[in-house]
Amino acid sequence: MKRSLRVAVIGDHDPAALTHQATDEALRHTAAHLGVEVDVRWLATEPLAADLTEVEAADVLWCAPGSPYRSLRGALAALRHGREHGVPTLGTCGGCQHMVIEYARHVLGVEDAQHAEYDPYASTLFVSALTCSLAGKTMPVKLVAGSRVAALYGRTEAEEEYYCNFGIAPDRRAALHEGGFAVTGVDDDGEPRVLEIPDHPYYVATLYVPQARSRPEAPHPLVAGLLRAAL
Repeated sequence: MKRSLRVAVIGDHDPAALTHQATDEALRHTAAHLGVEVDVRWLATEPLAADLTEVEAADVLWCAPGSPYRSLRGALAALRHGREHGVPTLGTCGGCQHMVIEYARHVLGVEDAQHAEYDPYASTLFVSALTCSLAGKTMPVKLVAGSRVAALYGRTEAEEEYYCNFGIAPDRRAALHEGGFAVTGVDDDGEPRVLEIPDHPYYVATLYVPQARSRPEAPHPLVAGLLRAAL
């Protein structure tokens, strides 16, 4: 079994950002818990628009919070590689939103699928502003029985923390779900909070930030699942 992993974190790193600190810490303590060495490399989005060498060398991809990224094109190129080449990939908060845009453009064929944070007046929004911001909130999530995420949690309910102001556009949910990017977690109002590609080794998107609740004595199951999928 491979015991050393190269992790590429897609996002424009801000060492002062709490979610970025939590990402680094979750990877460190989860790797230690699993007895794995990890080489974590943050990859700025602008160079990825022209060069995916670091992405192609990675065993794991994590698309981090912190959007809007400096290069939408770069972030989407990295995510497309992970999806098409079976690389275990996790997207949290803004990362989740960009996984939705990538899937809409390159799988559903909606070439002008857009994110409201980049263009709020776009005609084909797959990610739109939330009616009520979720930033700073901790809320229940209901997981679909039999899904990958439910299996990783070992249950069908969880509480998670959010840092976002954007989510999946309500009128696009059915197209995503029926098109293979399955909605497998919702909030109490039935709004999508988790998506996954069932036949991918690990391609999971969460609107919440699981790394914020990961602890050395109890690594978050989605982070542990991400690393295990690559081993």
